[in-house]
Amino acid sequence: MSEHLLVFHEGKRERIKFSLISPTFRRPDEVAEFLDSLQNQSYTDFEVILADGTPHTSLADIARKHRGKLDLTFLYESGLPVSAARNAAAAVARGHYFVFLDSDCLIPPDYLNIVSEQLLLEELHLFGGPDAAHPSFTPVQRAISYSMTGLLTTGGIRGKKTRLGVFHPRGFNMGVQRDWFQSVGGYSTLKCGEDIDLSMRLIAAGAKSALIPKAKVFHKRRTDFNAFYRQVYRFGAARIHLHLAHKGQLKPTHVFPAAFLLFHLALIPALFLPKVLLFMLLMSGTYSILLLLHASIQERSLFVGLLSVRAAYTQLMGYGSGFLHNAWVVYVRNRPEGLDL
Repeated sequence: MSEHLLVFHEGKRERIKFSLISPTFRRPDEVAEFLDSLQNQSYTDFEVILADGTPHTSLADIARKHRGKLDLTFLYESGLPVSAARNAAAAVARGHYFVFLDSDCLIPPDYLNIVSEQLLLEELHLFGGPDAAHPSFTPVQRAISYSMTGLLTTGGIRGKKTRLGVFHPRGFNMGVQRDWFQSVGGYSTLKCGEDIDLSMRLIAAGAKSALIPKAKVFHKRRTDFNAFYRQVYRFGAARIHLHLAHKGQLKPTHVFPAAFLLFHLALIPALFLPKVLLFMLLMSGTYSILLLLHASIQERSLFVGLLSVRAAYTQLMGYGSGFLHNAWVVYVRNRPEGLDL
């Protein structure tokens, strides 16, 4: 399918125009790589809008270097939060579809072609795709990517499986039809989990959502385990906020990290019960070995496999800690506003 794709939009036959929107906050090298990857898109009817919140300075110089190579708009406000940044960019966007991408992603050259082909086959109001590790990623980045996308860690809910009921796209790779985005008022004021909140509100309003499996991006995520822990801690805490806002959306997969954390904390009193301790250590060890084998085979590296075990434990412990901490604040300490994320 070429860039001359024609579709029906509000009864008129016209080409799809995409607005690629990304909030930026420091990390200039990654923003430059992100923009470089967009220059290689085989589908060319798109604009790029960066909404930058970097305090005291901006990424304007990087954006300026890409003008003339991309149809690029740069917005800046010091300290601009991520949801406000996306909404500000959407307010000036001209596309039929808004595609929200994180600036720490690399976008394959055929990404928009794949998306446009799918939109020609079926009208979607909301869509998303998976993320993957690029060959240039460091072993730690590959391990974190495995942990965030693996069947043994997240259950494949982040874009690797298609039969999970309704698909809720996430903000690193998320497309929304303009009219539907505007109809629900865009992103909310949530500081974390705002992308899933938007997906839930759109679907509740009747939007048709689907995973486009081939529309992947290469997502760098965090580059060390400490930063990764802090990130997933916020994700876990945000799940409580999402549960409060959207009843019935808390699934067993979301509770698993908390159960995982409590299980390993229970190893301490199990020290006084040798048989119970042995059984629990066998369970934990079996899980670790399965992780190691699966990650090593998938990533074709024993070293990345070992790092993936650490990444998985970091993810589950961090998410579980945030989940339990915010649940304690909301339900035990009776503070409905929860943690300030």
